[in-house]
Amino acid sequence: MKTKKRLGRGLQALIPADVDHSPSVDGSSASQEIEVALIEPNPFQPRIVSDDASFQELKDSIRENGILQPILVRSIGDGRYQVVAGERRFRAAVELGLRAVPVYIKDSLSDQEVMEFALVENVQRENLNPIDLAKGYQRLIEECGLTQEEVAKKIGKDRATVANVIRLLRLPRPIQESLQRGEIKEGHARALLGASDPSVQEKIWRRTVKESLSVRQVEQLVRKYQPQPPPRITKRSSSHKPAYVARLEGELREKLGTQVKIHVRREGGTVEISFYSKEDLQRLMDIFNQIKF
Repeated sequence: MKTKKRLGRGLQALIPADVDHSPSVDGSSASQEIEVALIEPNPFQPRIVSDDASFQELKDSIRENGILQPILVRSIGDGRYQVVAGERRFRAAVELGLRAVPVYIKDSLSDQEVMEFALVENVQRENLNPIDLAKGYQRLIEECGLTQEEVAKKIGKDRATVANVIRLLRLPRPIQESLQRGEIKEGHARALLGASDPSVQEKIWRRTVKESLSVRQVEQLVRKYQPQPPPRITKRSSSHKPAYVARLEGELREKLGTQVKIHVRREGGTVEISFYSKEDLQRLMDIFNQIKF
């Protein structure tokens, strides 16, 4: 089922593999109907920009077919329950005026676990913009005490992907908001991270929006504005380099977005890769980490 594939490993472990709609003795291993009036929303649910069209589609689907995936709740005493996962389905049910909804009841969950499940569910939503996704990852790290590696495992992605998304939060706020509005794409934002000076990032960003520049054009502008290292004094002129070496240097510069020099000796040689800030070095490391050796 598509829905189950999008659940984090932590959430999947809480939901029974076999859906049984008959009531259970303790309410922990089968779904059952509970009155909406007895359920409270998740207090740890992140306030993320919602897609009104997507939410309307969810309500239309529930109106037509009912809630197909039960909502995960925990008991909070006095016969009341609190949403752990399925906040959007619960809110849709409230707006539709449903009397009861199907739920899985899972007790003995701490506030920390409920917060974690809410964040994991949010970052796995479809059509979530990159900045809100980055904020979700960051909250999992800061508020739930997870590492980037642990976040990656919970959402089914690799660590480099998580790290690259979080790096978007280093951009100036106007650029982040522009990405949220859809004025630029994530590729543009990643390219802007190659510039170490925030004022340069904003200068290139304004031109990108005004002229509808491509990601490749942004990368070229970033290289143009990057401070160049002082020329190295070498005994041999670079004009004597073999053509194949110059071609390989050009390919590496294109892929890495920075200055690359290849020094060939009689046997072997070295590859020199330049970086111009700590952020630029981290960008290169993220690229290398994604290479399958």
